Amino acid sequence: MKNSSLPLEPWVDLEKIRTRSPLVHNITNYVVMNSTANALLAAGASPVMAHAIEEVDEMVEIAHALVLNIGTLSEHWIESMARAGHAASRRGIPIVLDPVGSGATRLRTTAALRLIDVAQPTIIRGNGSEIRSLVLAEKGTRGVDSSRSSVESLDAAQALARQCRCVVSLSGATDFVVDGERVVEIRNGSPLMTRVTGMGCTATAITGAFAAVNPNMLQAAAHAMVIVGLAGEIAAERSAGPGSLQVAFLDVLYTITEADIRGRMKASVLQLPG
Repeated sequence: MKNSSLPLEPWVDLEKIRTRSPLVHNITNYVVMNSTANALLAAGASPVMAHAIEEVDEMVEIAHALVLNIGTLSEHWIESMARAGHAASRRGIPIVLDPVGSGATRLRTTAALRLIDVAQPTIIRGNGSEIRSLVLAEKGTRGVDSSRSSVESLDAAQALARQCRCVVSLSGATDFVVDGERVVEIRNGSPLMTRVTGMGCTATAITGAFAAVNPNMLQAAAHAMVIVGLAGEIAAERSAGPGSLQVAFLDVLYTITEADIRGRMKASVLQLPG
């Protein structure tokens, strides 16, 4: 792989979020509703958590981005997600899909594949096992945890990006964001983040906010992962454990500056061969 010229300037998008306060419509899971809403607020976005099928069409009409997260599934929620995804695709706003636990059960994998078909997401964000399951129909997901590293799942992410003509954001010890032609490698974050439930879902929600202000989906997804990784990294330095990390993470999202980002960002963009 060779270096690519795609600029990475997360602070530019973050300032847009803080100024414009985009409305991010989330159909997400019970476990993370509060934490992801708070993270969006801390970053400067406006979250709405609305999953009733009777109102998703109207909510999509006023939203700047749609986030679909399959963490706690039911038949009714799948239908709401499909309906909202179809409406958002028709309207042309960014759609971020988090296939939580795909590969663990047939229901999850089938639901994720259906949403990809119906909604045609602009960004798919997940861990190694989840991304591999969408390409290889491979089992091996432990609940929402990954049994595959991001490095060994990079080929699957590239294949999914090309197959779905979307950006794939792959989380792990090293994060990768790919569009089938380029890959952004991001090395920010902290192991302590894995001890807090919903950090991946939070990254997905924040990705929705960045996609709402930047039409370049590769850049938007990469910027989101940089900010989440940096916020977690800085918060971990100030925290005694997972409990205090959650509070510090929100504080850092709210206060992080351009100087913080410039001084600590560890990211590079490479061009894929062929």
